[in-house]
Amino acid sequence: MSIHADILSPTRIALVGNPNCGKTALFNALTGSRQKVANYAGVTVEKKEGTYLSPQGKKVKVVDLPGTYSLRARSPDEEVTRDVVLGKFAHENIPDAIICVADATNLHLGLRLVLELKKVGKPIVLALNMMDVARKRGYDIDIKLLSKELGVPVIPTVAIRKNGINELVAALEKEVGKNSSEIPTNDVNKEQKNITSNLKCVWTEPNALDVRSYHKEVERILCVANRKQGVASEWTKRLDSLLLHPVFGTLTLLFLLFAVFQAVFTLAEFPMEFIESSFASLQALVTESMPEGVLRNLLSDGIIAGVGSVLVFLPQILLLFFFLLLLEDTGYMARAAFLMDKLMGGVGLHGRAFIPLLSSFGCAIPGIMSTRTIESKRDRIITILIAPLMTCSARLPVYVLIIAAFIPAKTVFGFASLPGLVMFGLYLIGILSALAVAFVLKRFFIKGNVHPLLMELPTYKMPSLKNLFLGLTTRAKLFITKAGTLILALMILIWFLATYPNPPEGATLPAIDYSFAGMIGRFFEPILAPIGFNWQIAIALIPGMAAREVAVAALGTVYAISGSEEAVAEGLATTLSTAWSLPTALAFLTWYIFAPQCAPTLAVAKRETNTWLWPTVMFSYMFGLAYICAFIVFHVSQYFIG
Repeated sequence: MSIHADILSPTRIALVGNPNCGKTALFNALTGSRQKVANYAGVTVEKKEGTYLSPQGKKVKVVDLPGTYSLRARSPDEEVTRDVVLGKFAHENIPDAIICVADATNLHLGLRLVLELKKVGKPIVLALNMMDVARKRGYDIDIKLLSKELGVPVIPTVAIRKNGINELVAALEKEVGKNSSEIPTNDVNKEQKNITSNLKCVWTEPNALDVRSYHKEVERILCVANRKQGVASEWTKRLDSLLLHPVFGTLTLLFLLFAVFQAVFTLAEFPMEFIESSFASLQALVTESMPEGVLRNLLSDGIIAGVGSVLVFLPQILLLFFFLLLLEDTGYMARAAFLMDKLMGGVGLHGRAFIPLLSSFGCAIPGIMSTRTIESKRDRIITILIAPLMTCSARLPVYVLIIAAFIPAKTVFGFASLPGLVMFGLYLIGILSALAVAFVLKRFFIKGNVHPLLMELPTYKMPSLKNLFLGLTTRAKLFITKAGTLILALMILIWFLATYPNPPEGATLPAIDYSFAGMIGRFFEPILAPIGFNWQIAIALIPGMAAREVAVAALGTVYAISGSEEAVAEGLATTLSTAWSLPTALAFLTWYIFAPQCAPTLAVAKRETNTWLWPTVMFSYMFGLAYICAFIVFHVSQYFIG
């Protein structure tokens, strides 16, 4: 690398801070929409990178690192933060500077982290966040004196309002420039090559004596610079007295979950109908405007029927993520984990496992990734094994389709939607099943002690509309990209398998019966017949291994090709209500509660545990549960319903 290239390469900034200090809000304020989500090299921890332009017009990269209390790294999540800061990841540049974010209302932990980061030897700027909250509560911090005592620039910020962002950027630019000017130009390459080894010499993991000295130094600095100690939020105290109550708090949590599922089912009705009618109109336009042939069939029955049957569920998935992001942004998510600690401890799990499990309602992959915050390896493995039992958003299209086909849209108990109530029941079964599996694993297979839950409860705060918007936009892009790539490719493959070879002369059955897909479905039908599944379901389950929601698209394509035009025109839900019996529909729902139909989840579990043992255990026990429970539900319901 030339000196010229080194000078022109973008400045790389690491964003470090304790959990719940407003670090993500600061990242969003700095980068706006110029951000992307990826994984760190060799691990599955999600990293967020973004860019902004400095006052001099230079491009600056910002990496939002997982929250940590110390570089000592007692969990895998914290190990990633430490390794990025110390430049231990291959093929990733060492950060040129560090922004340490601290909650102005809780300086003890934040300042200790600053003292540790100073040992790294990189330029540091302390962003003293949530200053508006600190002032309201009566805190009086001498910023200049705090900066002098720490030996780093201190910038007060209110990230959600972008207050102090310009000052933070200017201070960072000054520190980076000051550091660069200390290195002679002809030594740039040498410095770049040797910086990693220099870091290893500078930073060593603090021992117990070092930690005590850090605490003493923090207390000394606070005595000097913190002129007036504030008081805790009265609203936080009042809300916690209710929301953390063993009885009322638990009932409130259950009510919130129930309300979320009711809202997901009812509020999304209009946008779903709009999307469904739009795709139906597009399908009709293609059919009317194109001559009959292979291309028209591919576009109409393959791509539009398949991809459209998945995209129609986008409103419900966004609503689900909206509520999850809202709970996290307000500070309630940590309370939910604290509240569930006793229940989780009853089945042998750590209360901190509740957050990964709750995250798995959105998707099991980030849920499994977030288990890296759990210190105990045994608890981490058990949480990984049961995370896929949480009803993820990929199951939502399947649930909504079957409920719409077989559950009447009526009100029960005077206020609750029956489809929403059934949806809540499906989610509840997934939760109870996960707890039961965790109990069995902890009791008989992966034994270990239950560790007490120690966590900091953040102050309640108003959610940031910008953070919610960016979070929803990211999820929408991921879902639409998935529909336009993986699902699209699979739909073309399924259409091909369901169309060819052509039926022989004199054939009396639908064309799909003579196709490759029909042959595959008929081959697996005897295996699935005991649980009430037909050969069309068999065709849908196979590509569903790539992603659960593909099963809906596959059913849309299969029935579009094999069904009558009148049935297809009325929609897939109507078609299934006539093609399936109610016991089959109930067995299908049961299968999807337990079945391990998500290859990416298994791959992430392998990467997280660094072995194929646990993904194999996950697949085996979930497949067994799915088949046995679907068998029981099908035959019991068939006995009573007929």
